[in-house]
This record gives sequence, C-alpha cells and structure tokens, in this order.
Amino acid sequence: MSNLKLGVEVVSAHNLMPKDGQGSASAYVELHFDGQKFRTTTKEKDVNPVWNESFYFNISDPAYLPSMTFEANVYNNEKISHSRSFLGKVRLTGQSFVPHADAVVLHYPLEKRHMLSRVKGELGLKIYITDDPSIKSSNPMPAMESTVNANPLSSHSELHGQVPNSYPSSVSNGKAEARHTFHHLPAQSHSQPPPHRDSPVVIQQPVKYGAGEMKAEPQPPKIVRMYSAASAQPVDYALKETSPFLGGGQIVGGRVIRSDKPASTYDLVERMHFLFVRVVKARDLPTMDITGSLDPYVEVRVGNYKGITRHFDKKQNPEWNEVFAFSRERMQASVLDVVVKDKDLVKDDFVGIVRFDLNEVPLRVPPDSPLAPEWYRLEDKKGDKTKGELMLAVWIGTQADEAFPDAWHSDAATPVDSSAIVSAHIRSKVYHAPRLWYVRVNIIEAQDLIMTEKNRFPEVHVKAQLGGQVLKTKTIQSRTLNPLWNEDLMFVAAEPFEEHLVLQVEDRVAPNKDEVMGRVIIPLNAVDKRADDRIVPTKWFHLDKAVAIDVDQIKKDKFSSRLHVRVCLDGGYHVLDESTHYSSDLRPTAKQLWKPSIGVLELGILNAEGLHPMKTRDGRGTSDTYCVAKYGHKWIRTRTIIDSLSPKYNEQYTWEVYDPATVLTIGVFDNSQLGEKSNKDTKIGKVRIRISTLETGRVYTHSYPLLVLHPSGVKKMGELHMALRFSCTSLANMMYIYSRPLLPKMHYIRPLTVVQLDMLRHQAVNIVAARLSRSEPPLRKEVVEYMSDVDSHMWSMRRSKANFFRLMSVFSGLFAVSKWFGEVCMWKNPVTTVLVHLLYIMLVCFPELILPTVFLYMFLIGIWNFRYRPRYPPHMNTRISCAEAVHPDELEEEFDTFPSTRSPDIVRHRYDRLRSVAGRIQTVVGDIATQGERVQALLSWRDPRATAIFVTFCFVAAITLYVTPFQVLAVLAGFFFMRHPRFRHRLPSVPINFFRRLPARTDSML
Repeated sequence: MSNLKLGVEVVSAHNLMPKDGQGSASAYVELHFDGQKFRTTTKEKDVNPVWNESFYFNISDPAYLPSMTFEANVYNNEKISHSRSFLGKVRLTGQSFVPHADAVVLHYPLEKRHMLSRVKGELGLKIYITDDPSIKSSNPMPAMESTVNANPLSSHSELHGQVPNSYPSSVSNGKAEARHTFHHLPAQSHSQPPPHRDSPVVIQQPVKYGAGEMKAEPQPPKIVRMYSAASAQPVDYALKETSPFLGGGQIVGGRVIRSDKPASTYDLVERMHFLFVRVVKARDLPTMDITGSLDPYVEVRVGNYKGITRHFDKKQNPEWNEVFAFSRERMQASVLDVVVKDKDLVKDDFVGIVRFDLNEVPLRVPPDSPLAPEWYRLEDKKGDKTKGELMLAVWIGTQADEAFPDAWHSDAATPVDSSAIVSAHIRSKVYHAPRLWYVRVNIIEAQDLIMTEKNRFPEVHVKAQLGGQVLKTKTIQSRTLNPLWNEDLMFVAAEPFEEHLVLQVEDRVAPNKDEVMGRVIIPLNAVDKRADDRIVPTKWFHLDKAVAIDVDQIKKDKFSSRLHVRVCLDGGYHVLDESTHYSSDLRPTAKQLWKPSIGVLELGILNAEGLHPMKTRDGRGTSDTYCVAKYGHKWIRTRTIIDSLSPKYNEQYTWEVYDPATVLTIGVFDNSQLGEKSNKDTKIGKVRIRISTLETGRVYTHSYPLLVLHPSGVKKMGELHMALRFSCTSLANMMYIYSRPLLPKMHYIRPLTVVQLDMLRHQAVNIVAARLSRSEPPLRKEVVEYMSDVDSHMWSMRRSKANFFRLMSVFSGLFAVSKWFGEVCMWKNPVTTVLVHLLYIMLVCFPELILPTVFLYMFLIGIWNFRYRPRYPPHMNTRISCAEAVHPDELEEEFDTFPSTRSPDIVRHRYDRLRSVAGRIQTVVGDIATQGERVQALLSWRDPRATAIFVTFCFVAAITLYVTPFQVLAVLAGFFFMRHPRFRHRLPSVPINFFRRLPARTDSML
C-alpha cells in the first residue's frame, strides 16, 4: 500500500459572513477528499477564527491524484436550531498539490455554492503531499464531529486514537494562543492500548511540523505545483501555478487581490526601481595632452558597477546622449559618481567629476514628462570647481520608463565589462517582422526566339529568380520559335521590395549545359497588387541579350524576342512563415482585408530559475540568458542578464489579438555574442501558449518547465516564470470569428499545393531571419528558426509513434463504446442488456427522438465536464511526445542533418528499420484495398457463382423490405445482433464467410 498522504493544515479564516444575527459567526471547516471527511473544532463568535489544526488523508491511488478534488466547506454552527448555515467553500484539484518542502499557507477566496449564496472572506490552508511513513492518517470516524469544544486531553479523544498536542506559539510575539496538531492512528490499532507518550509518532512528528512554519505566511508565495493532463508525466516536468506579488497586487487563483500601492501600467511584472543617468553632452572641457587635444568619455559609477560612454577624438564639446540604468536592489553605495576622463594609450587621465547623493535623487513616475537635464560644473579630486560643464539628468524610475529599453543596464552586465559592443547585444528591443507577399509569376509563352544553331529545334525553359529563390518551368521541345508553357511560379517577397524579378529564357544545348537566349528584369515596385481573384492583365516584355552583341547585328534584327507573362503580388493569402500547427497570425497580407482586433494579449516575463549552465567563465558554470517572444508580426527580446542562473527580467509586452486559434511562443536563449568568438546562440527551451485555451480576464501565473530534446534524451533546462492575461475587447467579434474560415478565402478559391506551401514557408523563414538579423541588437538566424519550428516537417520515428498514439487516443472512445456494446451483446450484465433492448425498441418506434437524444446527451456531458475544465494552459508533455523512453538511435536519427552525414553502416541500418516499418504499413494498406476490391466483386461477375448468389439475395431482400414495415425489420435485426450467447456459434457467420471468399486483385500483382 502506498505511504502517500495528503496533509491539510487549516490555519485561519478572515472576514467571514456574519450569520448569527449579532454580527458574528461560530465557524468550523469540513474537509472532503477521496471519500474521507474530517471536521475542525468550532470557534465561537469569531468572524476571523484561527484553528491551526492538521489532518492527513490517505491517497487510495496516487495515479489518479491529478483528477481528484479536495473541498473545504466553511459552516456556521447554530446551537439553538441544531443546524448549520453555509459560509463558503474552497475547491482544489490534484494539480495544485505540492510536496511538503514547497508548501506555504495560501489564503483562498471563499466561493459560492450556488448563485443565491451570500459569501465573503478567505480561508487560509496549507496543503501538501507527504510520503513520510511515520505520519499516520487521520481517523475518519463520526466521533470526529463530536470534538467541538472538547478537551484535547480527554479520554474520549484517546479512545479514538487521537492524541492532540498543544504547544505555546514561540513565534507569535507572546500571544497566548496555542497551535493544535491532530494525529490519528490507523484503524487496526483501536483495540490496542493508547501509544506511549514517548512514541515518535506522537511527539516527534508535531515538532517537525510545528508552529514555526507559520513564519512562511508573510513571505512571498511559493509555487503551487500543477500536473499536466497526462498523469504519468514526471512531476518535475509538470506545470506549476504560482501566486506572486505583481504591480497590480497578489495573484491568487487567476484573480488579482489589489494591494495598498497604486496600480501600475506594468501590472503583470514585479515593480523594479532603477537609477537612471542620462549623459547628454559636455562643454568647455579643459585640454589634457601636450598637443592641446582631448579625447573625452564619461564613466558613470555606482559602487562596483560602472558604465562607460563612447569616446570622441579631439573634441572639447562632445555629445553622447546615452542612458545608464542601475538596479536599485543591487546598489550598495549611497553616492553616484559621474567622471569625465581623457582616453589615453597608457592610462586615462582624470578631467573632472560630478557627485550625487542618492538620497536626494527625485522619483519619476510615468506619465510624467521626462526629467529635464541640467548643467553641472565639474570638480577636481579635491572637490574644487574646475573648468568644464556636464549636462546630466538623474532620476529613479521603473521598467515603465521610456528610457528603459535603450539604457545600459547594470543587472545585465558584469561589474568589470561595460564596453559599447557588449551593451549593443544586451538591450531589450521590439522587432516588427517585414510584411510578406506571395509573388505569382505566370509564364505564358515566348515569341520570336533567336537560335544560335539553325539546324535543330530549341529545348527551352524559363528560369525565374527572386533574390535567393530560383524556379524553373518545364522544358519544352518546340518545333517553332514560339514555345508555350502557361505555368505558375510562386515566390515570397518582403516589403520594402529591394530585389528584382529576373526571368531568363534558356536553351538546353547539352545534357548539363544551358544557353541563355534572353533575359528580362522586372522591378517588384512596378508589379500590380491584388487582394482577390481578379484577373491581372498580361504584359509582353522584350528580352535583352545576356551577353554583349554587335550594334550592327541589332539593326539587322527586324523583330526582337518577347516573353508573355502575368505577374502580380497576391495579397489575399496569408504568407505562412511558421509551422501551420503553431501559427501566431492568420491575417492576409493586404491590410484592407484585416478585421478589427478581438482582444489584447499581455505577457509579463518575470524570471527564470534553475537554469543549466551553458558556458564556463572563471572556472564555474554560468549563462547569459535572454527571452524572445513571438506573436504575429511583433517579436520582442528582453535584455540579456549576464552571469546568472536565476535571472530576473520583469518586462511586460502587449499584442493585439485577431484570432483566438493562434499560438504565442516564448523562447529562452544563451547569448554567445559577448565574447571574442561569434558562436551561435544556444537554445535553452521554449513555451507555447494557445490563445483559445485562455479564459478572458484571468491572470495566469505559472512556472513553465523548459524541456528540450537532446541526442541523449529529454532534459529539463530550468523553469520560466511568466504572467499572462487575455482581455477581450469585443465578445461579439470573437464569437463571430469561430464561424469564419481559418485562413483567408484565397487559400480556398485558389489553393496552393502542400509542396508549394512547404517550399514557400521555408523561403519566408529565411527572409524573416535575414531581416531580423540586420537589426540592432540582431535576432540571429538560429533564434528565428527555433522559434518558427522550421524542422517540424522532418522525419522522426519518435514523432511518428507519438502521432500514432494520438490517433489511437482519438478513437479510444469509439473502441470503448464497441467494447461496451460487445459486452451487451454477450449478456455480461443481463440488466444492462435488457435496458438496451428497451431503449432500442423505443428509438426504433420513435426515430424522431434519435437526434434530440444524441444532442441532449452531448449537452449533459459538456455541462458535467464544466466542473472539471482545465484551469491552466496546456504545456509540452513528454509522455504524449514519446520522449521519455525513446531509443538513442532514434534520437540520433532525428538530430541528423539532411542529407545525412552518418557512416554508410548506420544509414543502412536505419534504412532497413524504415523498410521494416514501411512493410507493415504496406501490409495494412493492402488488406484495406483487398476488402474494397471484394466489395466491388459483389457485382462484377468476377466470381459468377458469388455474384449470382448476391443478386438473388438482393432481389429477395427488396421484396421482403417492400412488404415488411421498417420498424419490424430494425427490431429483428437489433435483437439478432444482441442475441444471447446461447444462440451464438463460435464459427464466423454466413455473411462473413461469403465475403471472405470473394476474389480480389491480389492475384494480379507481381
């Protein structure tokens, strides 16, 4: 039997609803879990009762723990009428239970039992899971309810194995209130004498869970673990719900409990204060060199942190306009030093200094206007005024300050490195991906081509090139000089259109040799745009020679070669630049087709914890991490936190939502651009959140495990803590979206093939990666490809197995119904079978009830499942992904490049394995084809005797069905299928035997 137990500590309640008519209430709590029920003592005349009582529930089957529910009902005890009135309840699912080490006291808002309930207040509970064998489960006996106001040391308690212990509260500042911890011995010990007072169960365990743990209540709330849908997934890989204190207040159960502080616009992140220093410019600086020149720069220093501006050569009135931000929680000094220095080869010279007392720095809160910079006179090292002035602005602000994104950050840099190169790669930025267009090139025909060899017919094709994209038409062997193709070629182009479309007519003069017959260059800015399926007029373009020719020859040529094409920019499509399963935007390219937004998505990236070190610095493992989030055309990048395995970002971003069937992707990366070598940024993990799974207005605060599949297996690289909220601006528009097609209508009017879409998606990702990599700081190509899931279409044995098991789970309900109906037919439960017979007769006699019954049944199932609806977004599941017990060779194959770079022996082994799998699939497909061919053989006279029997049967069945009422036939057929096993034979039935004897085309296969 499992030792796993659920511990529940009922601490206190706050602000309960008065129920006794005198402004008070006599409250107690009734606990329900897994068929067990306990009850606390009653606290008389107190709307803020304190219990501090503990109970332990047995967990019958730990495998079903995530689907179990715990319920705590608060009642008011009415002694006169011997009744009770409802004060509220707290209902939790098994996903929120955590180990004892992670458990803290959480105050849950009391919920109503129904619409007319009058409920208010909170209930403080500490709930955890423990497998300590020394802890005994509580005794679920009715006598538990008789402990109201009972003496804890009475013999009545001892008769039921209950040994209460009372300890003075040593951490409550001298309060006389005691904490009671109740322990119950198992049921089989009732006949034994009470345990000795030195028993470790009675004495040691309450000390372990003593009143000292009440210190955790004023601390920031810790995580509350939530399990994923598949209960078999390891707990360490599961989602965890948290209750952090954010800018708008504490988040408890998705609701914001407002704090006393004024709410901030950044209400989904923790408010962080920074010391901002804007260095604008200097004037009248003194010369320091013998030559009378000055190479000035400014060093801003707070404690061990310093930031350095760029330096100017030989300039006494420089302008920098740079901002530095120092994290206030990391500052250990009370003085800010702004030093002007002269750049020198050996040692930089001191020019002057400006000092600020940090206690005198003003606080700026947006939307206040920016603080105006002032001129400050420089001082020498002794504090005397010297020549030169420096324009500065110094203030304390938060991450809501408009100077925050462009500032140099002390928490994003090491105390010793503050160079401009490092600063350029650590800033937070917002990127906008370019607007992509499909370019449709319809190659119709060519006219009057000029051949270099007159003794043969041309074999011509058209080669179209747009940037790095190259496509060719089919080769035409024309008996004239006017070949006809009429082919469509599709390309991807990005605004602004910097590249031209180049069309070349080429002649195949040898097996691997093509000769250019003419070329035309078309600027995309001159191409027509369309947003629907209207016909774009065609154009004739004169072909230019690809090589220089004689001018006299041009005059001799009476006619020039021409190319007939139709080119347009298709704006009615949505250009897929990411995996179709994780699309973040489904709008067409043409802006005139965009619908109004349906809501706003707000994301607060709080922090990461437990990250794996990705590099070694000074002999220890560390990471320089940043986060990237992608939704629609908007990409965001947080600042890079250097040298930290538990970075705090606290940055908030907003997107407009146009379709709920879209996915937000957040990735965590290690910055590899800060050293001398320019390596690729390393992926740490990513999180996907589908917008349609979010409730409107609820704040989701979860810690997401960063799971990455490596060649050695799945690994947890850390956890990412985020806050998320989806706000609906128009409920009517959102409901209307559910009735609209997923993609723009051009995808259905003129659909593209799967091969075309795959090729165009690859080109679109390359274009987006090239554009974003030219930003500052750049989003590198490996980051864009990882966020866009470019390799999701590659072959993987693991993914194939996962998709097969997903398919099996889809049909599991059908299989279960089939199994149940088989048991009904075999009369496993006669009562059920008789009831099914009666229901079947009723539906046959009243067929108009069939559809209403089906829809009513689905309605009731939906209403029933509403109580158990998911309260958290879905996350990556290792069990569904078949990533837990995957073979190493299969992982090595999945991570292999395309084409393969492995040795021939390994490739041969993989090929043989693939042949084995494909052979089984081939057999299944052949069996399905055989059954279909047998159906065709019923009337094909391939087997004349079988066809004659079947035709005769059809004639007799037609006459019988004509003269017999349909209800009678349906009842007889149903009773025949559900007949008792006594009337069944073990051999196959006659129709099955007849069908299996029909011929198929397997005899005709080689």
